[in-house]
Amino acid sequence: MNDLFSLSGKRAVVTGCATGIGQGLVMGLVKAGAEIVAVDLADLSDTQNKVQEAGGKIRCYHADLGSIEAVEQIWEQIMKEAGTVDILFNNAGMQYRSSAFEYPAEVFDRVLAVNLRSAMLLSQKAARHFRERGCKGKIINTASLFTTFGGMNVAGYTCSKHGIMGLTKALSNEFSPYGICVNAIAPGYIQTGLTESIWSDPEKRRPMDERLPIGRWGRPEDFEGVAVFLASAASDYITGVMIPVDGGYSVR
Repeated sequence: MNDLFSLSGKRAVVTGCATGIGQGLVMGLVKAGAEIVAVDLADLSDTQNKVQEAGGKIRCYHADLGSIEAVEQIWEQIMKEAGTVDILFNNAGMQYRSSAFEYPAEVFDRVLAVNLRSAMLLSQKAARHFRERGCKGKIINTASLFTTFGGMNVAGYTCSKHGIMGLTKALSNEFSPYGICVNAIAPGYIQTGLTESIWSDPEKRRPMDERLPIGRWGRPEDFEGVAVFLASAASDYITGVMIPVDGGYSVR
């Protein structure tokens, strides 16, 4: 059973992992034996320190994944320096809140570029790499509760996360014949810096608290297990699906 979930000898590219959910994903992969290639626009020193304290190996890359050129350059650099990759976790994302009446077009484009286009481009590159190596690679995308909900004042984010699930299904259909599994996770309300303005305010968080069957908000460490499951041989016959990690919020 340990072998089924082992990631020993595997190398995982994880985007958007400087803090929060991404950092939780990284720590799960490290504990299962994977070497990490971390990519983020933000400072990765905290994630790097945590990985090294856990006895893991990590390479860190700074990149703006909203830029096509930056995606091209960072993948080329990863291939040159790391050599091979076995797992891709597309977790990078951004949020912008505004009424749809005034949502700026340039911000809408930026949100989709970071949240959706980068996932497509990196998945394309990873899948080609897996196919050339004859590798049963794993691609995992971070979706959201807003993959199924509409939300309020988050038009760009909602569109991008609906797109992530469509991308997951489409790529699964094309990549699965080569032994490449493509799946997604859908985080619910998680206590991170990104959501602090809500969870730290009792009034703002009350509607979420009342709907959570499990009785608490999620934490980054709640993503360790699902990361290992979807990245390991344990999920070799699972593709094109989304696993909610939301404490039951979406089924209440």
